[in-house]
Amino acid sequence: MPQIVNIAYRIREVDSRDDEVADVLTELHRLTFFSGASIPPFDGGHWWLAFREATPVAFAGVVPSTHVRNAGYLCRVGVLQRHWGHRLQLRLMRAVETRARRNGWSCLVSDTSGNIVSANNFIRAGYRMYAPPQPWAFPETLYWRKSLTCAPPSHSTYSKRR
Repeated sequence: MPQIVNIAYRIREVDSRDDEVADVLTELHRLTFFSGASIPPFDGGHWWLAFREATPVAFAGVVPSTHVRNAGYLCRVGVLQRHWGHRLQLRLMRAVETRARRNGWSCLVSDTSGNIVSANNFIRAGYRMYAPPQPWAFPETLYWRKSLTCAPPSHSTYSKRR
């Protein structure tokens, strides 16, 4: 009978101003985005690493949005291919949401271009597509938004007692 191995991953917010951390983020970016996206400045915002044992295998970052008021911009989520299928992108997105709420942001925004897996993860994480008044990326880009404020219940709250 085949043995099922549970692969444990840890996600930690990291200090991206630390040179070693910035080097790890740069290398993960290079290995996950290849030349498809420029390396962001890691000295701002909040950054996370996902580890398999002591090895970094994924990362994410959020910065204050320059396009949406009181919002964070989920600027990167990258997972090394051999670690796909362990919900790391989704877990990193949830870590970003927790930080965004602590920052007091009302929502998170992001974008994807030609990446069906990421688009499906945005849907899975509760993001909705939207059309920003001033698009900031390529013409074929999909824009995503998730409200972080509690919405009122959709059902009536009045008492049925008379």
